[in-house]
Order: sequence, then structure tokens, then C-alpha cells
Amino acid sequence: MNYNVAVVGATGMVGRKFVQVLEERNFPVDKVYFFASKRSAGTYIPFKGENVIVEELKEENIKNKTIHFALFSAGGDTSLEYAPVFAKYNAIVIDNSSAWRMDPEVPLVVPEVNPEDIKWNKGIIANPNCSTIQAVVALKPLYDKYGIKRIIYSTYQAVSGAGMGGFNDLKEGLNGEAPKKFPRPIANNILPHIDVFTENGYTKEELKMINETKKIMHDDNLKITATTVRVPVYYGHSESINIELQNEYNIEDIFSLYKNAKGIILMDDVKNLIYPTPIDAEGHDEVYVGRIRRDFSIDNGLNLWVVADNIRKGAASNAIQIAEYIINEGK
Repeated sequence: MNYNVAVVGATGMVGRKFVQVLEERNFPVDKVYFFASKRSAGTYIPFKGENVIVEELKEENIKNKTIHFALFSAGGDTSLEYAPVFAKYNAIVIDNSSAWRMDPEVPLVVPEVNPEDIKWNKGIIANPNCSTIQAVVALKPLYDKYGIKRIIYSTYQAVSGAGMGGFNDLKEGLNGEAPKKFPRPIANNILPHIDVFTENGYTKEELKMINETKKIMHDDNLKITATTVRVPVYYGHSESINIELQNEYNIEDIFSLYKNAKGIILMDDVKNLIYPTPIDAEGHDEVYVGRIRRDFSIDNGLNLWVVADNIRKGAASNAIQIAEYIINEGK
């Protein structure tokens, strides 16, 4: 069976990546529909050799169609308004914004980690934050085998995580232009500031990582802290993850665990200077793990370096993998 797929926010950075990944993964598409703002309506996006018109996102353009999957990347306000509309007309919405992630009625899913949560969706499934997705893929094998007491996240996140505005701030900043998206220059600089600051001093991005990890792992007792940082890289988020495991481990077993882990590429041979970088991960759907070493400052401590393409696995590919799981395993 082939499926009718809608891409909402089709003209944006993640929306266009949805289109690319649908083609690359040969997703079983019968008809594809592209939705965007009124401003973009009437333009065309190529898909499998045909130019498909972009329609304005409004209910009258939705209700006359049979849509099986609606892939959203159009911002939180748009998702809050229109995800229920698509769901009302029997589409399964997979949303890339933060709008639904912490809603207790909406599953927050990474297929390698908690695919079982897909089964209780009520028409809307949330895609986690890009930095959370790659982290939990790396943490899941450890959690299952050893248990985890505490996690310290330190991230090095690409400008594309802030959309075209962030991408252009780096590109134009390298030519000496002032930033338009970020509050400070990102060219030749790093910003320990992603999303807005909250009253407790953490940014929303940091709180997203903390809260989403607990929800995905089904463990509110996890002790987690985070510092998220924007770096002058176009694509690919990197993360230093420090973990306190509940049980003792042998470092050799950790390497074996990652050699066989689903969705992970182990890239760790420091004698030959082999470790993951954003360039290695760009264009790929896997999560790269390296720099595995014991943290000698604490019992059962472990350090990881985790890298992934934030627009693919951190957004578009994860959503499409959710849809593939539904097709292959049943809702």
C-alpha cells in the first residue's frame, strides 16, 4: 500500500529536508501535498520528477483530501492550530515543533528508543528536540544494560538548528555583516545561549533536553543538567555527555554495546585520530558515538562524544522513521 503524505511548512529548511528524505528512503508515497503560508502558496517544489504546487495552509485545503501522514515543521503556533485539524480528518500528525512534546496525551518518540509509545497516539506524535534525539539514541543501550543515575549534557549545536536565519547569520557574519537572528555574532564565536532564558537561569533548550529525556526514557527520577551552546558550524550537533551509571561496567563491554546498537555508528580509534565530527555525520541518519572513556572522578562514570545531523536525524529523518515504523509494525 502507498500513502498520501502532507508536508506542512514545506518551504522551510526542515520541510525541504522532509521532501529530500522521503525520496531518498523511497517512502511509499502515493500522493504528496505541500502546505505553507499564504505567501508561499502557488510556488512549486519538485518531488520524484514532478513539480508539486504549494497550497496555503487552511482547513478548506485539508478537508477535501485523504491524508495518511502529516509531517509538520511550521512552528509551534501553527502546529497548535492545525495539527488537530489534520488529526480530525484522520491523518497521523508527526510534529517537529515543541508544541506537543510535553503534553501527557501525546507520545514523544525516537524509534530506536521508545517505539512502543507510538501505539497510544491519538492522532498526534511529537518529534523530540534535535539535541535530545541524538542523546537518547546513545543513552538507551546504557540505560537498558546498566541503568543511569545522572546525566550532564554539554552541547555544541550548529546554526541550522535556528533555521535559515541562523544559517544566514553565520554565512553573512563571515563577511562582516551584523547578526539578524542571534543576539550576538556567531561567526568566529560561540554563544552559550539557545532559546530564551528562564527565571532559573537555564535556557528553554536546556530544559527541553532535561524534560524530554525523562519523558522518552520513562524515568522522572533521572538527574539531568544541561548547558547548550551554539557554535559556528552549519550542520551537525555535537554533544559531550557525562553519565553516572547505576552499575559497574567494563569499558570493553561499552565498545561492544555500541558496535551492535541500532542506529549508531561507533567511530572511536583515538590512536589513529578517529572520532566523530559534524562533517562525518552530515547527510546521514545515524548517530555517531566516540571518545568513549571512563570518568575516573566518580564511581561508574562514563564520557561519550555524540554527533548527528540535526536536520536529518534531529528532525526530518526521525519523523519519517516514525511513519515507517507505523507502516511496518502497525499503529
